[in-house]
Amino acid sequence: MYNQPIQVIKSSGNKATFSIEKLKNSLRRSGADADTIKQITNVVRDELYQGISTREIYNRAFALLKKKQRVYASKYKLKKAIFELGPTGFPFERFIATLLKYSGYKVQVGQVLNGKCVTHEVDVVALKNGQHIVAECKFHSDPSRKCDVKVPLYIDSRYRDILAYERKDGPNEGWVVTNTQFTSDAVDYGRCAGLYLLSWDHPKGDGLKDRIDRLGLYPVTVSTLLTQKEKQFLLSRDVVLLYQLHKDSFYLDHLGVSENRKKRILKEVEQLCKLK
Repeated sequence: MYNQPIQVIKSSGNKATFSIEKLKNSLRRSGADADTIKQITNVVRDELYQGISTREIYNRAFALLKKKQRVYASKYKLKKAIFELGPTGFPFERFIATLLKYSGYKVQVGQVLNGKCVTHEVDVVALKNGQHIVAECKFHSDPSRKCDVKVPLYIDSRYRDILAYERKDGPNEGWVVTNTQFTSDAVDYGRCAGLYLLSWDHPKGDGLKDRIDRLGLYPVTVSTLLTQKEKQFLLSRDVVLLYQLHKDSFYLDHLGVSENRKKRILKEVEQLCKLK
């Protein structure tokens, strides 16, 4: 036990008090059982020191999970895996589009829509049962960077210009999607303006992390068996979900993956996506 709370350094550079409950919750979301969670939290707690970074804590917990059960480690690294879709925002756009596609939407990426004043290139257009979404995706490589109110303000002006253009079956929902978080002002503006804001943890209970876990639609970047080079190869061929890799496993043959390693990779995919 410590005489005083342990102060950790967040990715933003700000200090915060270490919370054992937050660590337990993140491990719990990975699917780890109670004994595994207890073992890992005990080890991590014993290795804490004043000023330790949250990245060090994450790396330690991830390494321990990986030794215990790779599928837990893959789920645990989901947030980091979303950042690995960078450095450009295009793979993130395709990931969001693919999430919507496998949720039953008819999806198009990079469409140019007429507005009343100017034309607009829209990241994702999605349609399902009368719902017509135009979504803008804001990818940040820096996890400490949040989308402030200027982002929904700008996107709202574009959305309103698109709506003002006379068309028979126009969009009826404007979305702003980011891989990080929104500031409170951005959330307030989105709510007031009627924009749907989707981030890592917003809306509560239905953010990106919740949707991905619920649907089992994990990006290929969560894999602990694929190399960075292999992941980039798959992304370059529009294979952004592990589910897609399971269907199109011939890509592993193109990469020269051995039969034994291929079986291990596909087993990891099946466990994560709950395909068996």
